[in-house]
Amino acid sequence: MIKTFVKQIKWLGHDGFSIQGAGAHVVIDPYQVRQSAPADIILVTHAHYDHCSVADIEKLQADGTVIVTEPESALKLTGDVRIVKPGDQLTINEIHIEAVPAYNTDKKFHPKSKNWLGFVVTIDGVRIYHAGDTDLIDEMADLSVDIALLPVSGTYVMTADEAVQAAKSIQPKIAIPMHYDSIVGSRSDAQTFKQELSGVCDVVIPGQI
Repeated sequence: MIKTFVKQIKWLGHDGFSIQGAGAHVVIDPYQVRQSAPADIILVTHAHYDHCSVADIEKLQADGTVIVTEPESALKLTGDVRIVKPGDQLTINEIHIEAVPAYNTDKKFHPKSKNWLGFVVTIDGVRIYHAGDTDLIDEMADLSVDIALLPVSGTYVMTADEAVQAAKSIQPKIAIPMHYDSIVGSRSDAQTFKQELSGVCDVVIPGQI
């Protein structure tokens, strides 16, 4: 089931993903989107321009689109915007959404005090973790997910090696690298991530759409 479902996850570039479920189309952190159908739900992890991209979000909004984000991003957005903090949960169109922490431990770019977000989204019975912009953090060990979308570029987030450690802590069935090949990071970071997790869990590197 998980290997079939992962085909419904499309990488939009950087940290952006489109996930098509049976009941809803979910988009996370769209940035410089080339093409995507209108979203039923848009999840925004934090207020940086490459995650809360107002122009890209507006491209994907339609009547009835619900945006879930944190307070700083909400100030930039219009429409049906739901504000959450780490630990909050809500259900929209049968899609269960859990807000989880995302922060830096040894950098200043994403302080824990901001209460910026990662998300665990349950779609068609599959639990998908989008880590947001984060380092390797203790809270990851408490997650129970099927698919983990993890940043690998370093500089502002985990390095590929740290993302490997995150995957080993989370133990998803499938891991997908993100946060590379745009702004910072390269495809070699994604390949390193995949190679180092050989024999640990399946790693999928989806093509950008």
